[in-house]
Amino acid sequence: MIKDNLKLKGDLTIVLKDKDGRVKERRKETNRVVDVGLGFICSRMINAGTPVMSNMAIGSGTDTPSAGQTDLTSALSSRVALDSITQASNTVTYVASFSTGEGTGAVTEAGIFNNSDPDDTVNSNIMLCRTTFPVINKQADDTMLVTWTITLTANP
Repeated sequence: MIKDNLKLKGDLTIVLKDKDGRVKERRKETNRVVDVGLGFICSRMINAGTPVMSNMAIGSGTDTPSAGQTDLTSALSSRVALDSITQASNTVTYVASFSTGEGTGAVTEAGIFNNSDPDDTVNSNIMLCRTTFPVINKQADDTMLVTWTITLTANP
């Protein structure tokens, strides 16, 4: 009998810079791929009709990520369009920038979405993954860059 053990893992690098571009904080975090995100991945194998992941959001929620979640607990700003999406072998990397004035406050969560509008019930509105982490205090004149890499591996 052949048995594959698929593993989906997310890793984030978060870089917070002050108004002069100096790095104030750099973090590495992991994430939880939620049920609707897993369903999205499977659906893309047979149907390209569902919009691809296109946005990221940050928030101040601290609830532990769980499989059944579909949105951030407490968004601090609108979802921002991804700066880039790249795929190499078994990894996909999403990059988003939160400019001055976007997501200001005590940032403790982040998520990746395939829609810019969390209230859009007509079009697809799927959260791929969510993470929480110790607070990063983003001031109004700070910028934040989030690089999120999703890796799929299979171990026999």
